[in-house]
Amino acid sequence: MNHKVAFSFADGKTLFFAVGANEILLDAALRSGIKIPLDCREGVCGTCQGRCESGDYSQDYVDEEALSSLDLQQRKMLSCQTRVKSDAAFYFDFDSSLCNAPGPLRLTGKVCQVQQVSSSTAIMHIQLEQPLDFLPGQYARLSIPGTEQQRSYSFANRPGSRLQFLIRLLPDGVMSNYLRERCQVGDELQLEAPLGAFYLRHVTRPLVLVAGGTGLSALLGMLDQLVERGCEQPVHLYYGVRGAEDLCEAERIQDYARTLQGFRYTQVLSDPSPQWTGKRGYLTEHFDMAELRDRPADMYVCGPPPMVESIKNWLLDQALDGVQLYYEKFTESNI
Repeated sequence: MNHKVAFSFADGKTLFFAVGANEILLDAALRSGIKIPLDCREGVCGTCQGRCESGDYSQDYVDEEALSSLDLQQRKMLSCQTRVKSDAAFYFDFDSSLCNAPGPLRLTGKVCQVQQVSSSTAIMHIQLEQPLDFLPGQYARLSIPGTEQQRSYSFANRPGSRLQFLIRLLPDGVMSNYLRERCQVGDELQLEAPLGAFYLRHVTRPLVLVAGGTGLSALLGMLDQLVERGCEQPVHLYYGVRGAEDLCEAERIQDYARTLQGFRYTQVLSDPSPQWTGKRGYLTEHFDMAELRDRPADMYVCGPPPMVESIKNWLLDQALDGVQLYYEKFTESNI
């Protein structure tokens, strides 16, 4: 039985390959043309070390000089001694260029549906000929038909052959104008994927997911995977937008509440109308302090840079050392 393995690198590139039953991870990578730096191949030098971000694995031998007991607790591993027991993802703290690794895939897809899901947001569905592997939270770079422009959007669904992207509609944006004026079902789009080092890790602690605007897209992909694979940990989604007219995917989020045990949802508006009766202000003003202080948690944040920076600073001010933060900043294009 083969397992599907992802190798992610510091430059945001991810490569997928198959690992056979009981096969050494390094051997499978080399067989697939991924030349991880190596030296002794005996579990002593530590040259081929990485970190398991998701999945089950074992190691044949690890010298204490190569990885300490703390390293092992943090799921660091040596590729030359690792055997995977499930589908898995591993991170390496160097650029993929050191492995002579190919760049992201260049694909052609066809527009199969565009839905306007709020006054400021649309979801574009793209159909590929073959399923695409990616890690939920990653993104693709799309070429906009009829222009030389590209824009990057996070996947809003789990891996497959039909992709979803949550797109903010700007008054005069290149992608926005394409969607409003020229986009037709059947249009071909070129895309590069997968990209990005923001993705769902191995879930062993409560999850706090925080989205600003269309940053919700990456978190929807994570939630889809949690539903598919099951999740024994509580999950709290915070979603912040400017006004009620900007909220989207309400029915989909309600479905998560029905399918994920322990799912909670908090929406916050920064500039609501007087009629709004829900939470208002900034997201950090509404974080559940008991939830964050009582036990360690993993927090995933995706949104504009000011929002991400404010949350990072808030965590420091609150001295919440038990919260492991993962984040993706995106700069929303104005054109």
